[in-house]
Amino acid sequence: MTTPETSAGSLIREWRTRRRMSQLDLAMEAEISQRHLSFVESGRAMPSRDMVLRLSEQLAVPLRQRNQILLAAGFAPSFSERKLSDPDLAPAMDAVKLVLKGHEPFPALAVDRHWNLISANAALAPLLAGVTDPALLEAPVNVLRLSLHPKGVAPNIVNLAEWRAHLLERLKQQVAASADPVLEKLEEELRSYPVLSATRAPKPEANAFVHPLRLKLDGTVLSFISTTTVFGTPLDVTLSELAIETFFPADEETRHALACLALERTKAVGKA
Repeated sequence: MTTPETSAGSLIREWRTRRRMSQLDLAMEAEISQRHLSFVESGRAMPSRDMVLRLSEQLAVPLRQRNQILLAAGFAPSFSERKLSDPDLAPAMDAVKLVLKGHEPFPALAVDRHWNLISANAALAPLLAGVTDPALLEAPVNVLRLSLHPKGVAPNIVNLAEWRAHLLERLKQQVAASADPVLEKLEEELRSYPVLSATRAPKPEANAFVHPLRLKLDGTVLSFISTTTVFGTPLDVTLSELAIETFFPADEETRHALACLALERTKAVGKA
């Protein structure tokens, strides 16, 4: 049942406030009158399907939440939501696997909207060798929890304070963008973890251009820079929330170490 707090108008107002836009700013972006927007937000006027989609687009509302606003306005959802195993998503999932495999010998992984691991390439496994709590590796594996938990990867992260601050800021921005309560709870949990190597993140070096991940592995410190890939203009909710994290060597030593690990895996497969 739709209540004043969950009406289409109130949801639009909530997202406008979250995006820190005035009624005038949003009305101008959506090319409607401020008076009409005011009527929509107050419930004095019911928005059309096109109006809901137009305002949602200007507010960069995630597809999942756009469907919620449409439902509140009395319309059917515009964006499908399929399971990753759905045959209709097979081409997209094949593309994900192709990216992950093609990124070897460097690590790469795919995650859902809650940072749960969907898939990873073979280069990731050696980096998880130091995890001491097997429960962290049980499905669904939450990548952020695995990274920052004291019994996860955290003890092997040389610049833990810096990397932790980077991940938490990124998660904070994601919470602000999505208003997802699951992510809010995850952020609260991660912030409760102790910082093992330092209490405060150091300031980036003057010549730094990214936040690196520096990870100990068998006496060697590997240094990575990371990128995030998402599908362009998705029309499926699940697909819109999928992200691929790829890690690149930040120095020649890391590149050489990863190449040697890949060679060892190849030899092991050949002997099997």
